[in-house]
Amino acid sequence: MNNPPARREKTIERPAGAGPFNLLKDPIMRFYATTPIYYVNARPHLGHAYTTIITDAFTRFHRLTGREALFITGTDEHGDKIAQVAEKHGQAPLQYAERISGLFRAAWPRLNAEPGGFIRTTEDRHKKAVTAFLDRVRGDIYFGRYGGHYCVGCERFLTEKELADGLCPDHRTPPQFVEEENYFFRMSAYQDWLIDHIKKNPDFIRPERYRNEVLGLLKEPLEDLCISRPKSRLDWGIDLPFDDKFVTYVWFDALISYISAIGWPEDEPFGRWWPHAQHFIAKDILKPHAIFWPIMLKSAGLPLYRHLNVHGYWQLGQAKMGKSVGNVVDALGLSETYGAEPFRYFLARDMAFGLDSEFVEDALVARHNSDLANDLGNLWQRSLAMVARFGGGLIPEDGGEIPGRDLAARLAEEYRAHFQSLALHKALASAWELIGALNKFIDTEAPWALAKDPARAGRLAAVLRSLVEGLALAGALVWPVMPRTGEEMWRRLGLDPEGMSLDLAGLRQNLHPGRAVLAGPPLFPRVDFGGRPAETKPAVPPAAPLKAEPVETVTIDEFRRLDLRVAEVLSAEAVAKSDKLLKIRVGLGAEERTIVAGLARHCRPEDLVGRLVVVAANLAPAKLMGISSQGMILAAARKEGEGEELTLIAPALPIAPGSRVS
Repeated sequence: MNNPPARREKTIERPAGAGPFNLLKDPIMRFYATTPIYYVNARPHLGHAYTTIITDAFTRFHRLTGREALFITGTDEHGDKIAQVAEKHGQAPLQYAERISGLFRAAWPRLNAEPGGFIRTTEDRHKKAVTAFLDRVRGDIYFGRYGGHYCVGCERFLTEKELADGLCPDHRTPPQFVEEENYFFRMSAYQDWLIDHIKKNPDFIRPERYRNEVLGLLKEPLEDLCISRPKSRLDWGIDLPFDDKFVTYVWFDALISYISAIGWPEDEPFGRWWPHAQHFIAKDILKPHAIFWPIMLKSAGLPLYRHLNVHGYWQLGQAKMGKSVGNVVDALGLSETYGAEPFRYFLARDMAFGLDSEFVEDALVARHNSDLANDLGNLWQRSLAMVARFGGGLIPEDGGEIPGRDLAARLAEEYRAHFQSLALHKALASAWELIGALNKFIDTEAPWALAKDPARAGRLAAVLRSLVEGLALAGALVWPVMPRTGEEMWRRLGLDPEGMSLDLAGLRQNLHPGRAVLAGPPLFPRVDFGGRPAETKPAVPPAAPLKAEPVETVTIDEFRRLDLRVAEVLSAEAVAKSDKLLKIRVGLGAEERTIVAGLARHCRPEDLVGRLVVVAANLAPAKLMGISSQGMILAAARKEGEGEELTLIAPALPIAPGSRVS
């Protein structure tokens, strides 16, 4: 600032007629989270989507732990850029802002995000709050003249140190030199206080790298902040209450939305939520949130927020990219290509909070098929298939000694700790450790073997009970990131999703013995690049109708000699040195056998496990690639051009393995 006048000390007084704020400690822990209020100079894109999704996920996590939780988002609609882009579109600023704000509001349901409120800076409630806030900090405002390098893109003055070869470092454009009279806010008066506060509260700005970055910025003298724009240059903004020839600077206006959204300057619901406030932002807006905003609150005599949580950037990778990703804006369309739940999971799992990450569509497909289809989806189908087969499809009794409970409790605590330290990707890793442990538990305990020994019926029931409990806990663990998936899992287990919780004792009590469970359709069918079902090929219409081929007839007695039975696939693996054959272990009730089948080009081994198939059980044994094969798995063949597609024959409804087909 060019020679600002000496600061006049002042005592902050509340405006007449305003009651005291009720900021006493809350008996109930709450969680109030905000995204940035997104600037309406462009449509929603991947960066907006990520911030909103993780804020939604952290809010849901706190609900899981029993807290009241609220998150707010909205749109920032004032400033030079909005006036300019509206003019380019041939619209008035408010008309343009309403259209883009509507796009943001409509985007979040598509991503299964559920904000508890939406604030626009053009709303009367926000204008009222800005006016009241300016009145409270008036003692730290003075009038002066300033000349400097003004970047329209940044909507602020840049210092000589910030310029790179005379250009704005962010926009790579030359700033305008602007000299004008304006109102200024005494940031410099609070610099020492802010440094002290950050040092005494090491988790005020998280992760630590951004705390250190802010302390680095504060090593230089802090310039006072220009908080107005003359109407002769810009009239799109909120009038200053003490000079109607000026409008409020967009950043000063926008930050106040975090309290106007919860009712300030009224006591409620501001007093209910603000003591628990946390902001979630990207690193590009660190300075306004970490420096401007705390000083503004201090000047106004208001408590500070609890945490500023700062994440990195998504960078578009150079690997295979489809039409769904041509730039950062189109990336939002991936939620429709692959589904909102896998999209949310990929973003949460593949970015370590605070660091940059590369967005590659291939990686999203790999996560979908590996983590969701293979790990979680396969666990779900095989577990409930065994509950149906060995337990009549009903939740077993809790016999007391349930295997795996200690591991489940430990992983649930790890999950809590990771969420609380912003390590969302590690929290999901803990959830997948549980999913992996349950898959391994099935292989180790072998319920199909336990079912053969009546003396081990108690152990079988305990194993099945443990699987059901594990699935219920897995549903709760995935819920913050994949809410529709977690809710569907609980519904199929007969649980009320409204009671979603990490309370393991309560969860067990609600899994009432004798209640029916339903596997239902696959949670996550495998997909190919572009979102197509993995086993679906585009149909090729035949050039001419297929001709009927002569078939040799058999008598009914000859047909009766064929023993067709329902079997469950217990394991499957590729046969070495063959690109056609799979070695498949099947269960036929009390018997197991190995069948070598030519399905490798049509089915992935891991997709077969747990499926019911029909086998010809009384074929004479034969050796294929040195492996004894005892039977044949039935499949239907369909000609497609030069190739052939096989579809396995299976019962339409669950039926006990070993049942005869007649």
